[in-house]
Amino acid sequence: MIDLKSMDLPQMTAFFQELGEPAFRAKQVFSWLHRGTRTFDEMSNLSKPLREKLSQTCFITAPVVERKQVDPKDGTIKYLWRLGDGSCIETVLMRYHHGNTVCISSQVGCRMGCAFCASTLGGKVRDLTPAEMLDQVLFTQLDAGAAVSNIVLMGIGEPLDNFDTVLRFLELVNSPAGLNIGMRHISLSTCGLTEKIDKLASYRLQLTLSVSLHAPDDATRSRLMPVNRGVGVERLLEACRRYFEVTGRRISYEYALIDGVNDTDWQADLLAKRLKGTGSHVNLIPLNHVEESPLKPSRRVAAFQKRLERQGVTATVRRKLGGDIDASCGQLRRKRIAEGEQTPEEGLT
Repeated sequence: MIDLKSMDLPQMTAFFQELGEPAFRAKQVFSWLHRGTRTFDEMSNLSKPLREKLSQTCFITAPVVERKQVDPKDGTIKYLWRLGDGSCIETVLMRYHHGNTVCISSQVGCRMGCAFCASTLGGKVRDLTPAEMLDQVLFTQLDAGAAVSNIVLMGIGEPLDNFDTVLRFLELVNSPAGLNIGMRHISLSTCGLTEKIDKLASYRLQLTLSVSLHAPDDATRSRLMPVNRGVGVERLLEACRRYFEVTGRRISYEYALIDGVNDTDWQADLLAKRLKGTGSHVNLIPLNHVEESPLKPSRRVAAFQKRLERQGVTATVRRKLGGDIDASCGQLRRKRIAEGEQTPEEGLT
């Protein structure tokens, strides 16, 4: 069976021409799929024989809401989607004054092993397809009744570990024939796969690259993020400097402040020394507590921010949304796994 939704428009056009159909059929089907249509029978401007042929040779991905949590204070919605093979992934809709942002997953599970992240507990199961990534945007919009204007690839998984799929997703979501979300409204977060950062730079996309740094020194970063052990902070920052030189796009460095681990004055000073003059931005993140982790949120967020700013480094504190729900990446999926098999109805909240 053929996954039509993962095709870009030129591929889909070629597919329909091979079926002996005119090229405009591809644009019709592309438009239906990017509106969240679940079946070919709903595509009313296609002939019945063509709808039947497509039903016999192709499939349309459509996730099912396994669980849904809504924060009563800020309206943040966290979804646990069940995919066609039974795997579960998370998506979060966040409401801001400037529009709605959806945070999506790129993999089922993650193999990066970051100590503060619930997504990596249990490891990586598989990569998502372009359609499964796109579905998170489409069906979040439909379920929430809220148009999405910004996308963040910061959910479960390491986006650059699923490189080709992520590129196709970006092409699909940016397509004028689909959602037409501009690249400058998309952020991609990586734990720091240096070779993939260089590869991404070669495409010169106008998205925002966010690098999960979380420590300025190798000892601390290697403890928190095993990916650092074979790379090192300096080599990572060199790749980031090359990325900026090639794309002209300022990099945002994510820094989750952890009590007694990476929130000391000397670490703030070293971070400022490494980043000063690079035009970069530090996004300080109040840590979301994960039950399985001994790491605790820092009590020095404001002091750390001021110390960076005094040394010429732009630093902001991320607005904390979803405080009354399982806000940390991977928490909702982890709870679902721990509780064992349930029917979708039992899982809804």
